[in-house]
Amino acid sequence: MISTMNAGRPTDPDPLPRPTPPSQREPLPRWTVPVVAAVVLLAAAAAGWLLWRWIDGLALADPGQKDRAAAQLDAVKLAASIAVGGGGLFALYLAARRQRTQELELRARHAELAHREAELAQRDRVQAHSEQVAEHNRAHAERVAAATERDAAARRVTELYGKGVEQLGSDKAPVRLGGLYALERLATQDNLDRPMLRQTVVDVLCAYLRMPYAVPGAPPADDADEPTRTRHEQQVQEREVRLTAQRILATHLHPGNDPDHPADTFWPDTDLDLTGATLINLDLSHCQPRHTQFSGARFTGHTMFSGARFTGHAVFDGATFTEDAMFGEARFTEDAMFGEARFTGHTVFDGATFTGHTVFDGATFTGHAMFDGATFTGHAMFGGASFTEDAMFDGATFGGATFTGHAVFDGATFTGHTVFGEATFTGHAIFDEALVIHPVPKRSTWPRGWEPASEHGPLEGLEGVWHRLVHVDRETFPSGVQDSATDPADG
Repeated sequence: MISTMNAGRPTDPDPLPRPTPPSQREPLPRWTVPVVAAVVLLAAAAAGWLLWRWIDGLALADPGQKDRAAAQLDAVKLAASIAVGGGGLFALYLAARRQRTQELELRARHAELAHREAELAQRDRVQAHSEQVAEHNRAHAERVAAATERDAAARRVTELYGKGVEQLGSDKAPVRLGGLYALERLATQDNLDRPMLRQTVVDVLCAYLRMPYAVPGAPPADDADEPTRTRHEQQVQEREVRLTAQRILATHLHPGNDPDHPADTFWPDTDLDLTGATLINLDLSHCQPRHTQFSGARFTGHTMFSGARFTGHAVFDGATFTEDAMFGEARFTEDAMFGEARFTGHTVFDGATFTGHTVFDGATFTGHAMFDGATFTGHAMFGGASFTEDAMFDGATFGGATFTGHAVFDGATFTGHTVFGEATFTGHAIFDEALVIHPVPKRSTWPRGWEPASEHGPLEGLEGVWHRLVHVDRETFPSGVQDSATDPADG
């Protein structure tokens, strides 16, 4: 534990060694100079006396007074020279000693100055080390505090999440509502930087909406028994809980009025999995989900996706729309899958943009299907789709639609008025085996090069009398069909 705590901690700097003091020279005693002077004088006197005696004992060839005096004078000079030379030597020694002493003192001062500088540098290093230690301790304390705070936040999130999910499992509608709002608050207010947690909350809401549910019918009669009344009341309360869950999703999937500056409540890159869910008056107008999965979902009441933008795959295979389905101006960035979907009310895709492939194979349009001004950048697949006549409106309208890829309507059936006026087909327009009800509605318009065959008759497995949609240069009705008229517009 200690080694872990000290990991990365600055180590103490080495202590500064004291400099080795220079060798000390002892001062000369006070008696040195007089003694040396006396010795030199005694030596000079002894030398002079010996020379004097030696001169007196010599047997000179010319014992004259003049020569003797000169010799004695030379002896005196020699003794004086000895005295002067000895004094000079001692003076030279003193000068050399003084010079050496000054050099030692200068060296000592330099050493002391260098030591002081080293001490100052060492003090700076110690101070810097202390600051590093303090910074290290502060950073470590901050990391510990941050880790503690993260742990506390994680525990709080786990507790809130568990409590919210537990509330959703309550048998009381108000408690379930409280669980929905608790999860929303958990994903929004405290965790803006946790997209995974937001997606987890969305997954919980979607899972709740996927649970089996029967929409309540008319209120029970006054004489209904208590269990029937209780069951209907519970269904009504559950409907309110589900509508709340839908509103929460719609609120946080709406980026606001300025796409460049989304609202703070917007949850970007959110996926929806509502496979098989029962959805009531769902309104995701102008919302921006990412990948969406509505396979087998049942949309009761009016369904609104007007202006919505699907940034990922949009899958509605096998979905059922019991009333109007509004997708006007919607944008599908990737593939849009509506295979085998059932549209009971009016279906509006006016001005919608399909960037990827679009699949409506086997889809059933009971009401008016409007694709006016829609843009299909990829392939548009309507094979086997059924467009049924509406009592007041056209069956299917594709006026002004743009098909950049292949438009495949093979096997499609058109019961009501069908309009392809001003539609543009850049790729192939394929209507092989497509069927038109007899009599052909007079206001119907078809893609260039296609028109109903003049022959018509019943077909096995289909009610009524039918025309086959063929190329104008190869009108051929399928074998086994009985001709009953030659005029496609003949009633």
